[in-house]
Amino acid sequence: MKLDILAIGVHPDDVELGCSGTILNAVHEGKKVGIVDLTQGELGTRGSAETRFAEATAAAEVMGVQIRENLYMADGFFMNDETNKKKIITAIRKYKPEIIICNAPEDRHPDHGRSAKLVSDAAFLAGLRKIETFSDGILQEAWRPTYVFHYIQDRFIHPSFVIDITAFMQKKIETVQCYKTQFYTGGFESDEPETYISSPQFLETVKSRAMMMGKRIGVDYAEGFISEKVIGFRNFDSFIKNVT
Repeated sequence: MKLDILAIGVHPDDVELGCSGTILNAVHEGKKVGIVDLTQGELGTRGSAETRFAEATAAAEVMGVQIRENLYMADGFFMNDETNKKKIITAIRKYKPEIIICNAPEDRHPDHGRSAKLVSDAAFLAGLRKIETFSDGILQEAWRPTYVFHYIQDRFIHPSFVIDITAFMQKKIETVQCYKTQFYTGGFESDEPETYISSPQFLETVKSRAMMMGKRIGVDYAEGFISEKVIGFRNFDSFIKNVT
């Protein structure tokens, strides 16, 4: 299955927090979108690998993505090495996305920046035909995505561009709240320790960030992205009206 967009998160819930509004918008426009999680998020203070899987599955259904799979790397301890690069290369060649969206290049959680570099490296190497990978026993063809973008996570980073998600903001919050063991939902009680992300205030920061990004382009809510290379446009019609 060829995808238009492949979103990659080192932990289940990274994609929901970072770019689910953009994914919802793309799916609404008829784009084929998939998600690959690198780890099971097994080191999270609340919940377990099993609950994260169920929550990730529920969030994928809300977003309407074509596929969601997990590469089972070691949460907290994965390395940017040949083994893990080849896991990602195999996924890239399998789905042949035009665009990859992945973790922030630097952030509060050290896994985020490390995975961003891992995915970026793998995306380049996936285009080298002398690197051999196999899917279902069949030698894969080389494939390099046109763009690798990074969503913005806990720490603010100035975006290269932003995407209007106003029509999908409430649905974005719904995807986040699929992770009932991780985030505040109002109807889920747990005897596990409270964390930085489990309070009602954390969801308000998610909304506030989207409002701030939206203000930059004169809309209610937006998500920001970082590009590793200069973005090209065919003409000026690609721009939306901005409010300065």
